[in-house]
Amino acid sequence: MATTTGAFIAGGIAACGAVTVTHPFETVKIRLQLQGELQSKKDAPRLYKGVFHGVSVIFKNEGPKGLFRGIGAAYVYQMILNGCRLGFYEPLRKGVTTAVFKDPNVQSLGINIFSGAASGVLGAAAGSPFFLVKTRLQSYSPFLPVGTQHGYRNAFDGLTKINRNEGIKGLYRGVGAAMVRTGFGSSVQLPTYFFAKRRLIRHVGMEEGPALHLASSAASGFVVCCVMHPPDTIMSRMYNQTGNLYNGVFDCLIKTVKTEGLLAIYKGFFAHLARILPHTILTLSLAEQTNKLVRKVEDRILPTTIKEKI
Repeated sequence: MATTTGAFIAGGIAACGAVTVTHPFETVKIRLQLQGELQSKKDAPRLYKGVFHGVSVIFKNEGPKGLFRGIGAAYVYQMILNGCRLGFYEPLRKGVTTAVFKDPNVQSLGINIFSGAASGVLGAAAGSPFFLVKTRLQSYSPFLPVGTQHGYRNAFDGLTKINRNEGIKGLYRGVGAAMVRTGFGSSVQLPTYFFAKRRLIRHVGMEEGPALHLASSAASGFVVCCVMHPPDTIMSRMYNQTGNLYNGVFDCLIKTVKTEGLLAIYKGFFAHLARILPHTILTLSLAEQTNKLVRKVEDRILPTTIKEKI
């Protein structure tokens, strides 16, 4: 395992590699979540009818640029979020485990979940402005608009305009929903990954390697999507709103369910699954490799005494 600093860097690099592949599905997911916002099911238009229909419609009307709107902000967000999530998870887990059990090698499900959630919440709070502008960029379409349209030229333009018009408070609009969403996902992502990994080694006889990383990541990704999607839908709507359409997480949840029905919080689920499965697989699998690479670099350039303190 690399040092905390090294794991932060390795996690961020791995996540950027993953988001390059999965970003188009994230764009479709956001538009599906915003489609028919606060409209009854019978009155809501269906401009995007599913994952692959959404991809084809966006590609046809907006080209690759439409599918990859906000990719720059996504890279920054992934570096911050997954750098925190993968970089702080193990130090948090070891610290709490040592405090409770006096042995850092003890595996406690409760502590693992807490450590995953805490590291994810830290990352979500730090990276919230970039996820905010990413969401607004991805929701924009000059051909088939859904939700509020913002029309920023790029991420920097968006951040500048939000700061000018809404202030720092505007940049952190929806941060509560983001922390809930990421806390839910992070609380199960790494614990599920390591749980699946241990069980596959013990009961299936799999050995350390790409196949084990792939299977463990797939199990983790599915669980993450099921747990995280409802707060993800709420977060997308709160980030994309203009003014005070929603007063908070629960207000958004109540209005959404009341107007559109309970299943509205699962709008875009399959697009999310199409994005989160390969994203989780790539992030965690790449993280195994980038951690090894960073560790080799650290072994060459850092004295042992310094590495132990980082």
